[in-house]
Amino acid sequence: MHGLVVKNTGSCYLVKTENGQYEVCKVKGNFRIKGIRSTNPVAVGDRVIIEDKSDETLFITDIEERKNYIVRKPANLSKQLHILAANLDQALLLVTLKSPETNTVFIDRFLATAEAYRIPVRLLINKTDLYNEEELNYMKGLVYLYTTIGYPCSCISAKNKTGIEELHALTEGKISLLSGNSGVGKSTLINLMNPKFDARIGEISETHHKGVHTTTFSEMYELENGGYLIDTPGIKGFGTFDMKPEEVSHYFPEFFRISQKCRFNNCTHTHEPGCAVLKAVEDHLISESRYTSYLSILNDEDENKYREKF
Repeated sequence: MHGLVVKNTGSCYLVKTENGQYEVCKVKGNFRIKGIRSTNPVAVGDRVIIEDKSDETLFITDIEERKNYIVRKPANLSKQLHILAANLDQALLLVTLKSPETNTVFIDRFLATAEAYRIPVRLLINKTDLYNEEELNYMKGLVYLYTTIGYPCSCISAKNKTGIEELHALTEGKISLLSGNSGVGKSTLINLMNPKFDARIGEISETHHKGVHTTTFSEMYELENGGYLIDTPGIKGFGTFDMKPEEVSHYFPEFFRISQKCRFNNCTHTHEPGCAVLKAVEDHLISESRYTSYLSILNDEDENKYREKF
């Protein structure tokens, strides 16, 4: 029997079968080590085959070939990856300028990872109802920066329900990943997309101004417009995985375009003479924040460095 994995609870999976039923399934122990270096070889969004093995317990016996997937590096398992979701049409990265602040290094790491796995991304800048004039001007700058690079942006307010109709149109008939730092308003947004979801809503820590995690595992919600929205655990940092230094610039579209003019084919864009990327940064054709993010990935040894503010 074929099915779609809609929820991961750690020890088992909730699968929507081809006849529309929801079944709780497990995986065999040896299934976890079939050459997959991940903390979760089965991910939300996977198309799977399930069988009734014994004692009326359903087991996932195989995963159909994935169209794509997106990963992050767990903070405590440097040699393994964590698959956030599979078979995505797009990713929606929810960011906020305060309460909490999403820094640009986090944004750029997410975008680079999505580029590596060929997943289109749209930025959703939330909580616009909170921003003063200076912050609104900064928001306009971010929108200009990322749309110029090729990443569309939407400015929304989940509290005021601004931009929700646009999101209904953007998610129609698509499987969309919703991701972002803890506390940026993912649960509130999901509830607005369909109140019956009743996703839990967390509070912002007054001490650290960081979001409190309210989602422990990824979960897929079926939308009335024929699409699916995958909610992921709030991410405090986004560690890239298995990016070779010579490939990192390929995942920064504006770097890759300009790098064709570099003197050396293997230019790292850090010190080489005749580097077109360094010249572009100097001439403000490439933003300093993007270049800072690029360098942070090149020197990705300290998992916590990308949580700093730039």
